[in-house]
Amino acid sequence: MGFLRPLNPPIRSWDGQRVWIVGASSGIGAALARALAGRGAWVALSARRRDALEEVAASCGGEALVEPMDVTSPADFERVRDRLLAAWGRLDLVVFNAGTYRPLRAGELTPAVIRETLHTNLIGMMDGVAAVVPLFTRQGRGGVALVGSVAGYGGLPKATVYGPGKAALINFAETLYLDLAPAGVSVFLVNPGFVATPLTAQNDFTMPALMTPEAAAEAMLAGFARGDFEIHFPRRFTLVLKLLRLLPRRLYFALIHRLTGL
Repeated sequence: MGFLRPLNPPIRSWDGQRVWIVGASSGIGAALARALAGRGAWVALSARRRDALEEVAASCGGEALVEPMDVTSPADFERVRDRLLAAWGRLDLVVFNAGTYRPLRAGELTPAVIRETLHTNLIGMMDGVAAVVPLFTRQGRGGVALVGSVAGYGGLPKATVYGPGKAALINFAETLYLDLAPAGVSVFLVNPGFVATPLTAQNDFTMPALMTPEAAAEAMLAGFARGDFEIHFPRRFTLVLKLLRLLPRRLYFALIHRLTGL
């Protein structure tokens, strides 16, 4: 039946797939690059630090393309896109994984941190999508994957800027899907829970259901294989957060305080 079909064409074979990972120098992005390279994908790695990218490329077998860039520069997205097309002839999937995070209480907000976080986590990702969507619509195929966070599901302590940015990214992905699915372009929204990365290492509280980057990468690949629109993990944690959003606000706030201890 039509309503039971996957929302995206499932990706089960990665052999020869051209995948550009933006935010590939550590954590989930680096683990995903290694997992894809091991399955035969052609992988391009982008982030600001060339040295870190070269280390990841070496761990991928040395075949990955290294393309440093700054996600806050729209011109960088266009430059790297054109270089990859020149090298590969096409792009099949772009994974927008770049992000920054600073745990902040409301009284710690500053204009500089607000702008830095939103420019990297939201505006930069939108700029990147703008650089590749015309290409994919001309091809009539391809896909974008936006890495959000369960912090976008609802208000959480210390996610004062990070959470709203991820909530906006979730809305952006949903809107993209409505526009691009009829054109044959896939849109994947990836909402991880807590993953052990340099960013989450800043947290000073117990992170429930903490995952390794490698486990997160495998969960992403499983979601791509199912053709999911939203790929969220670990489900024993993410489903609880989804259910909490259905509760009255008074109960939601009380339970979030109890769960986080903050």
